[in-house]
Amino acid sequence: MEKKYITNSSKQTQKIGEDFAKEILNCADNKQAIIIGLSGNLGGGKTNFLQGFARGLGIKEKILSPTFVIQKKFSLKKKSFKNFYHIDCYRLKKSKDILELDFKETIKDPENVVAIEWPEKVKIFLPKDKVFIRFEFLDKCKRKIVFQ
Repeated sequence: MEKKYITNSSKQTQKIGEDFAKEILNCADNKQAIIIGLSGNLGGGKTNFLQGFARGLGIKEKILSPTFVIQKKFSLKKKSFKNFYHIDCYRLKKSKDILELDFKETIKDPENVVAIEWPEKVKIFLPKDKVFIRFEFLDKCKRKIVFQ
């Protein structure tokens, strides 16, 4: 089932991310990692969403897109999950390059929540059970967010 949101500010985009994280924490069965793919053009709101998402997971650190380092790992103090991985595949040349970061192990571990920007670049390695979120830049402040 598809859910659509229109936000008029970065704070609204962050709030949707924060609420989504809390929803995941409340209904997690911990049988597998939670995988979230975020797609959309540059400036579409992915990082803003993840800033709120991380706050909803209890992370106090500032979340910036790991475009140049590809992956960042944050420890969680929640009973159901121990790690949050923020992965940005924008700069990957080939899908298999992600495997150098122990990607397969990361996305299989039920103690992990994994958010992947530009997931289409590594879709061959993604499990069937995942959430895709599409971000569209509508104007300077307005974004369309579609959960698939």
